[in-house]
Amino acid sequence: MHAWEAIQRTVDFIEDNLEKETEIEQLANIAYLSPFYFQRLFTRLVKKPVREYIKLRRLALACKTLTSKNVRILDIALDCGFSSHEFLTKTFKEAFGITPDQYRKNPVPLVQFSKPALALNYVMIDEGVPLITDGIVLEFNRKEIKEPIFFMGINGIVKNESHIFNGETTGIDTLGQVWEKFHQQQHLIPMKIGGRTLDVSYKGEAPENCFTFFVGTEVEANIDNEIFAKWQVLPYTYVICGFEAESFEQLVTDTIYKAWKYSYIWLKKHGLSVDKNITSPEMYYPNLSDTNYMELWLAIENNYVE
Repeated sequence: MHAWEAIQRTVDFIEDNLEKETEIEQLANIAYLSPFYFQRLFTRLVKKPVREYIKLRRLALACKTLTSKNVRILDIALDCGFSSHEFLTKTFKEAFGITPDQYRKNPVPLVQFSKPALALNYVMIDEGVPLITDGIVLEFNRKEIKEPIFFMGINGIVKNESHIFNGETTGIDTLGQVWEKFHQQQHLIPMKIGGRTLDVSYKGEAPENCFTFFVGTEVEANIDNEIFAKWQVLPYTYVICGFEAESFEQLVTDTIYKAWKYSYIWLKKHGLSVDKNITSPEMYYPNLSDTNYMELWLAIENNYVE
């Protein structure tokens, strides 16, 4: 058994038993390691100590229930493995800067620490070959775009310091707030029939220590609009990482984080690099009602299409 496989077994066990008290010795036995070496290896591969990781995953579980006002916060705390209402409140505020009661009264998008799929750091696939791990399906293919693809939507200005990468830590999801604003106005945009939705981060006209985050929907032509911003996917050769997840929520949270992380590992292993002059968008397919699927479009260096 590889080291990452041993730790993945314990990660899976933790996920299935978040509401229960789990001892280090029990996890070490599952990994066939001594408690000392298990904790060292877990921290190295998961990037968090065992107890801290369990606390963060319990917090993610609690957040799913907090929006339901029919369940007491005390009951949520106990059901998710926290010893008391007070301990959940303290942990929640440390992670997000607000209390569970404040979140329940005014829900905002949150970023959670993801359950890792450690295989993504060690298993390599060829183009056109799907990788299936931990409820995720990933596949890479090249695509040559010969004509620009036009999008119309909104720009949000995001402070560098306020943006938290999904899956790596916890906090308020500032990008999710831009998405919420887009959904409120999307009906006013002349969307192309069967069109896709896109988001992309770039500098643009954002002030110092900030970046521009565009969310838009596909339109027929490059038209100006007084209300909405616009974006183009440029003619280029892209490596497209398509991926699926078991639910839409999982798709746009921890799965997209894992797809980005694995994409850079995949490109490096294949001797490719992303063109820093061409912004790589995230592409959503809202009309695929039978699956939870999206793509990362990675512009490959020195592959401009004339």
